[in-house]
Amino acid sequence: MPTAIDTIGFIGLGVMGEPMCGHLARRSGKTVFAYDLNPAPLTRLAEHGVTAATPEVLAARCQVILFSLPDGKAMQAVVAQLEPHLRAGQCIVDTSTSSVAATREIGARLEAKGVLFADAPVARTREAAAKGDLSIMVGASDSTFAYVKPILETMGSDVTHCGPIGCGQVVKILNNMLVFEHTAALAEAIAIGRRNGVPPEVLLPTMAVGSGDSFVLRNHGMKAMVPRVFPERAFSVRYSMKDLSYALEMADAAGLDLKGAKLAMERLKQAEAAGHGDQYHPVVLEVIDPL
Repeated sequence: MPTAIDTIGFIGLGVMGEPMCGHLARRSGKTVFAYDLNPAPLTRLAEHGVTAATPEVLAARCQVILFSLPDGKAMQAVVAQLEPHLRAGQCIVDTSTSSVAATREIGARLEAKGVLFADAPVARTREAAAKGDLSIMVGASDSTFAYVKPILETMGSDVTHCGPIGCGQVVKILNNMLVFEHTAALAEAIAIGRRNGVPPEVLLPTMAVGSGDSFVLRNHGMKAMVPRVFPERAFSVRYSMKDLSYALEMADAAGLDLKGAKLAMERLKQAEAAGHGDQYHPVVLEVIDPL
């Protein structure tokens, strides 16, 4: 049985992880240790009571350890580093987006040793991470979900149990697949509208009060594509290609030919080839509708 939670670890303090860890420290009432290769976020989080520590210290001292890492390979590497030091009753929560197959393999391996596991990838924007308004999709047993839900609620406004281990990743990956397909469709609409006398600053707000409205239109579209502002240190083209590759991996395993997802991947690859790989992924507009 898991022990009562009084000490929590957090590994990975990037664009999403740093604010998530900050909310955890401020809202949970627990002692929080954290680790990142970059010392800067650790310095900033120290103001909120977060203590810097090595992964080995986190494994020794924390009942629950959360990850927010760039991809599945990084997640697997961190698990390999921690695993020799983990003990029965601890809990690992991966808030990264990782492949479903790898997630289920690692979850089964850890749970066979008595270590609880939950995949809990997050959705919405970095502004939502800063506000603590993330949507968090969880794959875990019923008991593990109940155990970690109060922790996740310090970072997200919507924490949903999607099913057993791996199901959180399924939902997150398919969520992102729709975002990338919709973003490409918005770029096509902007291109057609602009060439027919309707500028995007008129087109998108008008569609936002019609049946074409969506979260993607109001956020990715109106905040990034209309002003054509595609910063780095946001959800980049390369990260998008990684997530979409997981969806296509699932499709191949299921014998499905997802033409829409494949076209979205083609657009992302074109953006990367044009030098936009590190920019916010709605930059696909630049290859669909170059000025």
